[in-house]
Amino acid sequence: MKEFIFDISSETYNNLSDTERYLLKYIYKNLEKIPKMSIVKLSETTNVSTATIVRLMKKIGFDGYTSFKHSLQEKLNDSKERTEIADVEHKIKQAILKNEHEVIKTIQMLSIGIIEDAIQKIYNADKIYIFARGFSEMIAKEMAIKFQLLEKNCEMHNDPNIIRVKSRKLRKKDIAIFVSLNGETRELVDACKNLQMNEISTITLTTRMDSSLAKLSELVIVGYKDSHSYFPEYEVRSRLPLLVLSRILLDAYVIRMHD
Repeated sequence: MKEFIFDISSETYNNLSDTERYLLKYIYKNLEKIPKMSIVKLSETTNVSTATIVRLMKKIGFDGYTSFKHSLQEKLNDSKERTEIADVEHKIKQAILKNEHEVIKTIQMLSIGIIEDAIQKIYNADKIYIFARGFSEMIAKEMAIKFQLLEKNCEMHNDPNIIRVKSRKLRKKDIAIFVSLNGETRELVDACKNLQMNEISTITLTTRMDSSLAKLSELVIVGYKDSHSYFPEYEVRSRLPLLVLSRILLDAYVIRMHD
């Protein structure tokens, strides 16, 4: 950074006295201190006369020491601002890459066979029940609306008590879809147990194959969840992998319907 604060030609440098060169080197080494130093303080620190300081300033293109200080301060501020902006841009790029990584890994983990099986079960089901809690509810609601637009009989539930009660009332030709990031939400696990005992087909969209919900489900569609969170104090991790899974499942379902 120092080399670009102000430029001095080799001709100008060669015309400087030894004292002026010494002073110039001191200034280069202490650029961030200079704007806060008076000409008297600089004179005392370097043991150089104020007249020499003023003479040097004029030789390198400034009216005097004060104008040099102002110019130097502006350039230092500009340089600091550029550094801060670059740092922010880097962090934003990292956030973008994190999301890109989750999407790519999720797509790579997809099993076409499981997607095909899920499509067939959904197509042949008399009614679809979608269960979700927390931030996963938004994805579940979108899925429910799209199935309804496709003229499938579909309900979405997010209330813990209703989820448990409904799970005991599904019929053999119904199907349940669970949307859960970690697959450990108690009421969803309880509901899946009820469905398993009654031999009702279940599909789970999750990011944990080793979760309780995944182990109980008939079909599991797994996405990739990045370990880093921008909200570490709260359980508000990205549902992007679940959103990708839900959209692929729905898109694939529409494609098969029109085959």
